[in-house]
Amino acid sequence: MIRLILVVLTLVLFLIFSIPLLLFEEALGKRNPDAKNRQCLAVVQFMFRFILKLAGTEVTVEGQENIPTDRAVLYVGNHRSYFDILVGYTTVPGLMGFVAKKEMESIPLLKNWMEDVQCLFLDRKDIKEGLKTILTGIERVKAGISVWIFPEGTRNTNEELTDLLPFKEGSLKIAEKSGCPVIPVAMVGNADILENHMPWIRAKKVMIRYGTPIYLKELPPEVRKKSGAYVRDVIIGMLNDMQENDKR
Repeated sequence: MIRLILVVLTLVLFLIFSIPLLLFEEALGKRNPDAKNRQCLAVVQFMFRFILKLAGTEVTVEGQENIPTDRAVLYVGNHRSYFDILVGYTTVPGLMGFVAKKEMESIPLLKNWMEDVQCLFLDRKDIKEGLKTILTGIERVKAGISVWIFPEGTRNTNEELTDLLPFKEGSLKIAEKSGCPVIPVAMVGNADILENHMPWIRAKKVMIRYGTPIYLKELPPEVRKKSGAYVRDVIIGMLNDMQENDKR
């Protein structure tokens, strides 16, 4: 219980007392947008690392060398926990924003910080608005800001880690239209922090692996038509390998 209280209290206090910082960042953004983006990311990464420490979470990272450092990418990962976002933000190089559900826009202050760290809000019910979000994502990637998306569309609660929900084919449009590489991401153990025993937070070891870049235009035409399913299979293979290595 103590870990849950500490994490929730830390998050609430940060949001409240960061109001002056948000105002400062807004002013900075008018003069130097890039400085604002990097500064906001540094603040959020610091807070997320602190929260992970409070939660007793030990993160092992594999495959960071697979991430290009000279261009933006589209990260595509499995999704089982709220902690996926914390682990993602604290392990990627460079600027990056998650694609989040539109409902998150209704949370005061949290919404502001999400916008400041390049998050995109996707309306899953409105196709027209969803397309606008994808177009914004393409612009972000072309401007050098990576995007992270969970193609399952929601947190997966299936018992088997490798039983991923079907990937929405439109989720890879950002990579398809921008030409950026897709980085498959597999995460193991994140749901054991909270979701598997809500509302308790327990100290756990988690692992995140960044896979080899996938260039959609280099895939055979028949595979490219089902690129979502292809990337899903790649991530399932990564999860299987991580589970096997964990047993050794």
